[in-house]
Amino acid sequence: MNNKALISLAITAYNEESVLEKLYERLVATLAGVDFPFEIVIVDNGSSDRTLEILKGLHEQDPRLKYVSLSRNFGHQGGLVAAMEHCTGDAIISMDADLQHPPELIPELIARWQEGNRIVYTIKNEQKLSWPRATFNRAYYFSLSRLSGFDLGGGQSDFRLVDRHALDILLALNEKNKFLRGLVKWIGFPQCAVSYDVAERYRGTSKFSTIDLWRFALDGLLSFSAIPIHVFSMIGLIASALSLLYFGFVMAVWIGVSFFGVNQNILPLGWSSLAAGVFFIGGVQLIGIGLLGEYLARIFDEVKNRPTYLVQEKASGLKTEKSATVGGPGSSEG
Repeated sequence: MNNKALISLAITAYNEESVLEKLYERLVATLAGVDFPFEIVIVDNGSSDRTLEILKGLHEQDPRLKYVSLSRNFGHQGGLVAAMEHCTGDAIISMDADLQHPPELIPELIARWQEGNRIVYTIKNEQKLSWPRATFNRAYYFSLSRLSGFDLGGGQSDFRLVDRHALDILLALNEKNKFLRGLVKWIGFPQCAVSYDVAERYRGTSKFSTIDLWRFALDGLLSFSAIPIHVFSMIGLIASALSLLYFGFVMAVWIGVSFFGVNQNILPLGWSSLAAGVFFIGGVQLIGIGLLGEYLARIFDEVKNRPTYLVQEKASGLKTEKSATVGGPGSSEG
């Protein structure tokens, strides 16, 4: 790789006023030992604290740090897409602002890129995770790998390096709700993994609620496969077949009782078992309808063709993207 190549850091921050100055300090200290020029692009993802004010101060102090302020919170993936779309580097490293993605790993990501890998993704060592969370992660990525057909090992994160050519292709995909961990695998190119230990949060608490985690997981499962719909179609066929078999059995018993003197006590089922069967089939139908609704909701989001994010304000000199709609009297466009 040419030593003049530019390294971009694409970072999303939401209410991280207590972390940003330490993040900047560690990034600059780490990148001082890298033989490449760099830029830092931090997206304020609709914060309600002093995040934007601190970013402006850091930008005045060091123009290599640039900021983009979104009009509201557009979710974790929306914030990352905004940061990446405003980067100009030959290699772009995406990460979170909470310092759980260790900046000290950046030189290793760059070294793997120099070896010819277009994408260098990271995998979290899960020894420090609670047993339920680690089990959920393994089960989720196992299911996602089987459904998508791509090997998405456990411990995936959005801390990764993507070569400019690969990133341009990734960002050109028309999906509005991008599940980046899956799309990075889907686009292909030479890739390798680097493992790391998840650091404790420097300050503050996680902004990722249980509901956010559920939505994020559901987006991943439904973005890459229609197999869940096929599964419920198969369940419906099996339930119908079993119902027909049972109906045939009941008719056979009725004929035996009516014409051949068979003891009617041979019928093993009463009202309670019949009700249980109705509730079971009804539950399966409701789950199937709900799953179909999830797919339709995602189609609805896509056909509205709304941008992934909206920019309220940004540092001068940043390039403008089509999806970065700028508006409002307080906005500035460089």
